[in-house]
Amino acid sequence: MLFELQGINQHYGAFQALTDVTVAVRPGVVGLLGPNGSGKSTLIKTLLGMLEPTSGHGKVLGQDVRSQSLAIRERVGYMPEHDAYFADLTGFESVVYAARLSGLPRRHAFRRAHEVLDYVGMEEARYREVQGYSTGMRQRIKLAQALVHGPQLVFLDEPTNGLDPKGREEMLGLIGDLGRIPVNVLLSSHVLHDVEAVCDAVLLLQGGQVKHYGPLRDLLTTKGGEYELQVRTGGPQLSQALTTAGFQVATPNPLDLDRLVVVIPSEEAIDALWAAVIALDLQVRHFAPLTVSLERAFVDLVEPGAHA
Repeated sequence: MLFELQGINQHYGAFQALTDVTVAVRPGVVGLLGPNGSGKSTLIKTLLGMLEPTSGHGKVLGQDVRSQSLAIRERVGYMPEHDAYFADLTGFESVVYAARLSGLPRRHAFRRAHEVLDYVGMEEARYREVQGYSTGMRQRIKLAQALVHGPQLVFLDEPTNGLDPKGREEMLGLIGDLGRIPVNVLLSSHVLHDVEAVCDAVLLLQGGQVKHYGPLRDLLTTKGGEYELQVRTGGPQLSQALTTAGFQVATPNPLDLDRLVVVIPSEEAIDALWAAVIALDLQVRHFAPLTVSLERAFVDLVEPGAHA
């Protein structure tokens, strides 16, 4: 497991930021989602060992968040949302500094700094002072700092914040590459498209509690037995035949009558569906469980009934 939490509570005075957080998160690229004030930042700080839980127990990469916080930070990387650098250092010096803080010997730190700067696409600009960098370049330096010591898990807090479309696409490409290396990632972002693009699982917080955790594909698949069925021609005839056979059928797009959404209540009903297709001698182009956007799934979880 990447991390396991059991009954974690976190208080700031009278305010309770996390409430009975219990979850076991598996390796991969995991999106951390939640409305503002849901506890995402507090959870990250707790996992990093920067905050000791008020109550409860937890482990990150098998290390206890209370008694082994230093060991945790030796094995993880952290890319904060806000800039944190010395203005008079170059990009290269900033990454070397992060490597040295992580315990790498000087020569090894130099070599690793060049390797990760190559990875994030910083060419000759690495020798310029960070204070003169664009937003995109500063984001790349922060990512390099998080990766320089070879972590098993990286926490990325709003890594595409402030980037233009091209910079956002390039950053998402780097994050996707991390998952294939593989380096495990916990990506905290308010941009749902970014999470949908690179993550294979989602952890959703609301009001300091775990609202959902699981594979992204499960979150995007409708739970009502709805399937999308696309035929080459003959959609209206098929819709009528299926309705006569007792199926619930909808045509979401009036300009595309050959794309149907069919509710299939049981595995046995699939045989009846294919019997109707065969009887009409239709060519099926697509048949799969209906999926929704992450934005739709997010709203349905946070605000049940919003799309009713």
